[in-house]
Amino acid sequence: MARNEEKAQSMLNRFLAGKQGEKRGPRQKRPFLASECTNLVEADKWRQQILREIGKKVMEIQNGGLGEYKIRDLNDEINKLIREKGHWERRIVELGGPDYSKTAKVTDSKGRDVAEAMGKGAGYRYFGAARNLPGVKELFEKEEPKLQHRTRQQMYKHIDPDYFGFWDEDDGILEALEAVAERKIRESSVITDSIRS
Repeated sequence: MARNEEKAQSMLNRFLAGKQGEKRGPRQKRPFLASECTNLVEADKWRQQILREIGKKVMEIQNGGLGEYKIRDLNDEINKLIREKGHWERRIVELGGPDYSKTAKVTDSKGRDVAEAMGKGAGYRYFGAARNLPGVKELFEKEEPKLQHRTRQQMYKHIDPDYFGFWDEDDGILEALEAVAERKIRESSVITDSIRS
């Protein structure tokens, strides 16, 4: 039995694929400018095509073994496609279609909105293995707050006589509590003395 690759290259399969292509007509190419499109259905079709391309490239960029230059190129292409998707979404709104930019949210693996995670929404974004590239990793690392060591003078500045308890007896509350506690202690000591004798 022949392999799938061999079957796909057989003369009959190539002939049938060519016939199906003729029925569909010539393959349309996406317009370079979104403003050239005047049909809402076509604009939505081109937006969907861009979304599929973004999805494929995001899956491809997850592979860390591609090499630094290939990863950077893929990341650039994804950002270019995201920018182009925004142009098509604006064109769809101009043609009277739904506003996809308000409903669609892109989230990262932790569920955070990508725009929030990256700072601003319109900036350059890094996907997949591009986040681990040299120079990019530092962008995502948050600086730990530095502990400020207070000097002895700064600590003593907030110490007053109240800290040492010098003014505890001035309000009279502590004296009343101490008197009650002292009375109980004396009574218990008198009882224990009478039991011993």
